[in-house]
Amino acid sequence: MPSYTPKGVCATNIEYDIDDEGRVHDVCFTRGCAGNALGVARLVEGRPAKEIIGLLADTPCGNKGTSCPAQLAKALGQHLELGQTDS
Repeated sequence: MPSYTPKGVCATNIEYDIDDEGRVHDVCFTRGCAGNALGVARLVEGRPAKEIIGLLADTPCGNKGTSCPAQLAKALGQHLELGQTDS
């Protein structure tokens, strides 16, 4: 399962899976705001990674300049950019 170390947020790790059709599954944030992380994970389940990136990329959290959802978008973008199919 791929993982990503987010920067500038409370979460310390994001794990996720992307199936052969480019849909995201099993998103799991380590640390951070538990309710928000669980809510984001449920909302993105089964959606295309490209759609999630478009929806979440510019999501701010306070004055941090980023957020856990934005960091998930970054992780997915890097995953797709690298052409990863499985990790």
